[in-house]
Amino acid sequence: MTIHQNLIDGEWTGAEAIENINPSNTDEVVGLYARANADDARNAIAAAKAAAPAWARSGILERHAILRKASDEILARKEELGRLLSSEEGKTLGEGIGETVRAAQIFDFFAGETLRLAGQVLPSVRPNIGVEITREPVGVVGIITPWNFPIAIPAWKIAPALCYGNTVVFKPAELVPGCSWAIVDILHRAGLPKGVLNLVMGKGSVVGQAMLDSPDVNAITFTGSVATGKRVAAASVEHNRKYQLEMGGKNPFVVLDDADLAVAVDAALNSAFFSTGQRCTASSRLIVTQGIHDRFVAALSEKMAAVKVGNALDSTTQIGPVVDDSQLKQDLDYIEIGRKEGANLAFGGERLNRETPGFYLQPALFTEANNQMRISREEIFGPVASVIQVKDYDEALAVANDTAFGLSSGIATTSLKHATHFKRNAEAGMVMVNLPTAGVDFHVPFGGRKGSSYGSREQGSYAAEFYTTVKTAYTLA
Repeated sequence: MTIHQNLIDGEWTGAEAIENINPSNTDEVVGLYARANADDARNAIAAAKAAAPAWARSGILERHAILRKASDEILARKEELGRLLSSEEGKTLGEGIGETVRAAQIFDFFAGETLRLAGQVLPSVRPNIGVEITREPVGVVGIITPWNFPIAIPAWKIAPALCYGNTVVFKPAELVPGCSWAIVDILHRAGLPKGVLNLVMGKGSVVGQAMLDSPDVNAITFTGSVATGKRVAAASVEHNRKYQLEMGGKNPFVVLDDADLAVAVDAALNSAFFSTGQRCTASSRLIVTQGIHDRFVAALSEKMAAVKVGNALDSTTQIGPVVDDSQLKQDLDYIEIGRKEGANLAFGGERLNRETPGFYLQPALFTEANNQMRISREEIFGPVASVIQVKDYDEALAVANDTAFGLSSGIATTSLKHATHFKRNAEAGMVMVNLPTAGVDFHVPFGGRKGSSYGSREQGSYAAEFYTTVKTAYTLA
C-alpha cells in the first residue's frame, strides 16, 4: 500500500507510516500516512518562513486562480472525497459528501476574497497629509485541526491563510489524515510555490509541540480540546504571536410549551445525535418546559428508536459509528456517570453489533437530569443528550446560560417575543431559532464566547481579522 507522505518545501517526504482505520469496519485500512517528527516540523516552518516574503507580495490573480482551481477539483471529486471522509471519520456518506461540497464552497469564497482586498484612504487631521490603512499578511501561520470535520475545518483555515498572503504549516488530526492529504495534494498541483503550504502529519505532542515552540510561527489557529487550547494559548503568549482558539461546547436547545412539537423534535434529534454527536455545536442539553416535557420526551424517544445506526457507507444509515475506541469508551463512561448521578437513561446507550466490526453506539437520552450533573456540565462529544425540565422561559434561559461554554444556543418556540428575547440574551456566539444548533453557513462568522472560543471569528470576511495585520501609513502631500 502506497504511503501518503508529508509535503515539506514542495517535496513529498516521509517513510514511517501509520494505518488509517475505518471506524465502520476496523478490519479495513483506509490508507497509510506518513508520521512526521519534530525535525520535519522545524523544516516545514523554515520552508514557510523562506517562502513568506514572495508569497506575501504575490499577485491577487495568482492566488485567485490557485484557490479557484482547488475549489473546482474538490467539487468535481465530491463523491470520491466524501467516501474517503466517511471511511476515515465515520460520518454517513451523505454527510461526507455534503462536507466536501462545503470545502469546495469555502475555497471558492476565498478565491473571490482575493479580488476584494480593500483598504481605506482618509484625510489626516493635519493639513496636507494623507492616511492609508491597509491589511498585510501576518507571515507563517500554524494550522492545527481536529478529527470531526476532516475536510471542512482544514478548508476554512487554509483558504483564508493563503488568500491573504500567508504561508502555512498544517498539522491535521492524526486520526483522520486522508482528507487533509487530499486537500494539500490538490493545492500543490494547483500551482502553489514551494514552501507556501507544508503538511506535517503526526502526533500533536511531537509535531504540534514543535510548532508551539517555534519563534518563527507568527500565528496559530487551533480547533480542538479545551486542555490543548490552553497549551496553545500559553505557548503563543510566550512568543507574542497571534492565536485563535475554537474549543468545546455544552450547547443548550430550549423547547418551550408553545413550540411546534414536530419542529422541536426534529431539531433536537439533529442537534444532539447526527454526525454521531461529534460536533462542537451539538446540543447535549435539552432544556424543556414542564407543559411540553412529557410529549417531547415521548416523541423524541420514538424518533430515536427509528434511527438506523450502521456502516457510514451504507446509504440507508442515518448515524454512523463513533470515531475510534477511545472516544467510544469516553461516551460509555459518561453514560455510566449519568446513571450514577441519578439521571434516568430513558433510551439507548448500548454498544451495538453490526455486520462489520466497528465502534457503533446507540444514541442515549437521559431524563430527570439537572444542570449541575457532570453530564450537563462537561462536553461528552458523542451521541448522548440530557433532558432538563424547567418551569418557564425565564428559568430555561437562566439554565441555558449557566455553562462555562458559549458556542451555539437554540430555541424552539412560536412566540416572537421569546424568540427575539432569546436571540438578544443567549450567551453564545451563534443562536438558532427553530433550527438545529449544528449547521452553519460558510460565508458568515463562526465562533463562540466564554470557554468555547478565543480570538477573532472564523469564516467569511471576518477571517481577515486573524489572517492579516493592519498598517497605517502617512504621506506628506
